Amino acid sequence: MANTTVKAPWLNNYGDIPHTLDYQKGSMWDAVRKIAGEYPDYTAYVFMHSRFTYAHFVKQVELCAKALKGLGIREGDKVTICLPNVPHSLIMFYAVNLVGAIANMVHPLSGENEIAFYLNDSQSIAAITLNQFYGKFQAIREKTPSLKHLIIADIKDYLSPLMKIGYQATAGRKIKKIDKDEPVIFWSEFMKKAPLYNGEYVVKKVGDDPAVVLYSGGTTGTTKGILLSNYSFNALAAQIVATNPMFRPGDTMLTAMPMFHGFGLGVSVHSMLANGGCCILVPRFTPESYAKLIIKHRCNFIAGVPTLYEAMLRQNVMDGADLSCLKGVFSGGDSLSIELKKKIDRFLEEHNATIKVREGYGTTECVTASCLTPLHLSKEGSIGQPFPDTYYKIVKPGTEEEVPYGEEGEICLAGPTVMLEYVNHPDETAQTRRRHADGMIWIHTGDLGTMDEDGFIYFRQRIKRMIITSGYNVYPSQLENIIDAHELVQMSCVIGVPDALKIQKVKAFVMLKEGVPANDETKQILREYCKKNIAKYALPYDIEFRDQLPKTLVGKVAYRVLEEEELKKIASEQ
Repeated sequence: MANTTVKAPWLNNYGDIPHTLDYQKGSMWDAVRKIAGEYPDYTAYVFMHSRFTYAHFVKQVELCAKALKGLGIREGDKVTICLPNVPHSLIMFYAVNLVGAIANMVHPLSGENEIAFYLNDSQSIAAITLNQFYGKFQAIREKTPSLKHLIIADIKDYLSPLMKIGYQATAGRKIKKIDKDEPVIFWSEFMKKAPLYNGEYVVKKVGDDPAVVLYSGGTTGTTKGILLSNYSFNALAAQIVATNPMFRPGDTMLTAMPMFHGFGLGVSVHSMLANGGCCILVPRFTPESYAKLIIKHRCNFIAGVPTLYEAMLRQNVMDGADLSCLKGVFSGGDSLSIELKKKIDRFLEEHNATIKVREGYGTTECVTASCLTPLHLSKEGSIGQPFPDTYYKIVKPGTEEEVPYGEEGEICLAGPTVMLEYVNHPDETAQTRRRHADGMIWIHTGDLGTMDEDGFIYFRQRIKRMIITSGYNVYPSQLENIIDAHELVQMSCVIGVPDALKIQKVKAFVMLKEGVPANDETKQILREYCKKNIAKYALPYDIEFRDQLPKTLVGKVAYRVLEEEELKKIASEQ
């Protein structure tokens, strides 16, 4: 049997433990502080038309770190950051790192009970959120006994005087005012107390020390905290630049992917700030605003999920736009269909861009991306090749036995970015993070894929999402790729519906292109198309039209929502 373990082809003399690239051995903040010393006058981030230099950023982080120590935050404490992409997020994230605490990243649009779970699961001592989300925290304070301090941020904190007036007259006026007697600390007061702390506030950390908790469903679909180290993030920052040699300090990244997600935090934030890049912070975006920001800031890099790009292609504001500024366009977080990739590439070419969209793959268990389409080499349907110092292999699911090239199996990966553990889940940690016979730690991703002899990886499907119908394995992403290729279809989502005879039967939810009627005639056209392009056993028994498909908090199509709706419908009919 062929050994299908592969490392990135641009590497030479790979050692047992990844050290080909020059990784920052200290903390995440050490990496950013070092680059800030080299480029103090470069812009670290842009927020609502205001620019903030690296020198200013360093001062803000150090003040915030002193303020945290003044609250009593100690090394190893958890601090929950429940914010969109605003300056407070960056400042607090690195200040937490500077004092040796652990940042617990939470989406601010999470429900009350979800936030309570995140706070309790992490045993967070302190948390920060925006004033507009205070009601959620207020409702759960009695359910979160470990939470001692709640810091309230305001968008106005980092707006120019003119922007403050405009904000307060529009969005700001809709936010319920928080009574001064509430048990909170407002950001402005919090930062003013920093000079009062005179003790030591810098805690030196090494790469393997825990630094961040990100939440994901893991291989079982149950939400759990993934503990990641400083080394994981610093390694990723080095890998991103190594796979994008066109990057230069001062280049801009449109930072729309949220910081609570590994894709946003790892690629769009830390990889930029640890290398002298500039983050264009997008606290809340629509496809139209996203398109406008690309044009306004002449962004060099953009990263997003497929649904974001699909929506961007339909924006009138992009008509005639010059995108020659783009050096990199990255798609991740979900499968990019072959048809959508073709559409994006055609769109980029028509708008003067000299590059194509590059698909990547990764899991939160290794921060985010660990595989990327090479700059000048791609294969249709492939998610690319492993990052420097990262190994991939395909094994029989549930085993460590490698399969031959081209044969489907579970994707496993090893490298410097892998997680430390699932917080409070030792059994699942042991199942997912395994030391193989080669002595290396491998992450069993729970994803199905193949590898060819050139080291290109092909993602097939999450193992748990595979549909089994009449004994056949059906992969929703493959059917979606076929349906999406039809000229009447904007986007689709395929799910398995319980069936007494077949175990599961296939159903397709379809979002039609604008102007296409959602009637029986259109449905029949799609049925005939499917019959010609899909195996009989995998044909959808039903096609349901939707004006919009449900999305997860990071913009993926929420297929589980559709599955739950179908289960409820079946239950109500029985």
